[in-house]
Amino acid sequence: MTENKTDYETATFANGCFWCSEAVFKRLKGIKSVLPGYSGGQVKNPSYEQVCSGRTGHAESIQIEFGPKVISFEKILDIFWRTHDPTTLNRQGNDVGTQYRSAIFYHDLKQKEIAEESRRELENEGVYKNPIVTEITPFNNFYVAEDYHKNYYDEHRDAPYCSYIIDPKVHKLLLNYENDVRAEYK
Repeated sequence: MTENKTDYETATFANGCFWCSEAVFKRLKGIKSVLPGYSGGQVKNPSYEQVCSGRTGHAESIQIEFGPKVISFEKILDIFWRTHDPTTLNRQGNDVGTQYRSAIFYHDLKQKEIAEESRRELENEGVYKNPIVTEITPFNNFYVAEDYHKNYYDEHRDAPYCSYIIDPKVHKLLLNYENDVRAEYK
C-alpha cells in the first residue's frame, strides 16, 4: 500500500520541554514524524534563546504527523494528558516560564471539539486534584527548532536531564501504553 499525504493528519502540542514530548510521541505506532519547535507566539522564526526569554509568546512545542487509521487523535490526546501535568500554569517540573505552558493548538474544529471533550472527561472523572489549565487554542504557526534539538533524547541518553526527567516519561509510556508502542522501542 502506498502512502498518501491525505493518509496523515497534523497535531501540535505544548507540554513542557519538547525533548520530553518528542521522545514520548516518536515511540508510538502510527506516528510518521515528530518535530520539536515553537508555536503560539508572535515572533517569526524565533531562536531557542529568544523563546527562553519568555518574550516571544511561543511555547516549546511538538508537531506530530500521524496516521489516524493507526492511532486516533483521541489516543494521542490521552497520552498528551497523562505524560505531563496539565494543572501547572507555565511550568513543568523545574522548567518554568510561559514557554513551558500546556497547550493544544487545534488545526480544525474537529480537533477543537475532541480536545474540549477530552478535557471535560478528565475533569469529570477527577483525574487531577487541581483544575486543568491547558490552553485549547487555534493553531496559527509552528517554527521548527534548531537541529541540535531534534532526537535529543535518543542521541543524549546519558545526559542528566534525559536520565532524570525524560526516562521516567518514556517508562510511563511503555508501562501504560505498551500496545501502542512501536516494536523497536519496547
